[in-house]
Amino acid sequence: MAQGWPKNGSRAWGRGTAGRHQSGFTYLGVLMLVAIMGALLAATGEVWSTVIRRQKEQQLLFVGHQFRDAIRQYYERSPGGVKRYPRTLDDLLLDKRYPTTQRYLRKIYFDPMTGKQEWGLLKAPDEGIAGVYSLARGTPIKVDNFAAPDAAFKGAPRYSRWQFSYQLVQPGSANGSQNTPSTSDAQDSEDTADDQTQAPAVQ
Repeated sequence: MAQGWPKNGSRAWGRGTAGRHQSGFTYLGVLMLVAIMGALLAATGEVWSTVIRRQKEQQLLFVGHQFRDAIRQYYERSPGGVKRYPRTLDDLLLDKRYPTTQRYLRKIYFDPMTGKQEWGLLKAPDEGIAGVYSLARGTPIKVDNFAAPDAAFKGAPRYSRWQFSYQLVQPGSANGSQNTPSTSDAQDSEDTADDQTQAPAVQ
C-alpha cells in the first residue's frame, strides 16, 4: 500500500499543474477581451464626441444667424436719418428708440460651444455692436460648404473666426459702394481678430 501512494500523489500533482495552466490561459483570455473592449469603447467614444461637436457647430451657425439678422433689423430700422448699431445685446430684445414695443431677438442665446451666455463682440464704427463670435477655443470640424453669408468661415482655424456680423462696406472698398450691406467680417490676421473686443458680453 505504501508503494501505491506515490502513484496517487503523482496523478494529483499532474491534475494541479494542468489546472494552473488552464487558469493561466483563461486569465490571458480575459485580459485580451478587456483590451479589445476598451479599444472599441474608446473608438466609439471618439466617434460620439465628434458627432456631438458637429451638432454644436450647427447650433452655433443657427444662433449666429439669429444675432446677425437681429443686428441688421436694428440698424435698418433706425428712426430718423442716422442709422445706428445696438449699444448692447439687450437692445435687440427691446428697442427703446420706439414708443411701441420693437423686438428683434427673442432671447440672448447661449453659446452652444461653451454653454455660457457670453459672446465676443465686434465693434462697429459708431462703437455699437456689429456682430458676435464664440469665445470657445479649438478648431472647427466644419471647414467647407458654408452658406453664402458664411463663406468667410471656410478653413477658419478656430471658432472665434466664425464672426456673425452685419456691417456696411466702407468707402474705398472694391465695389465702391458705401451702402451695401456685408454680412461677412473675416479678418486678415489672427491678431486682428483678437484685437476686436475680447471682453465677453454677459447678459
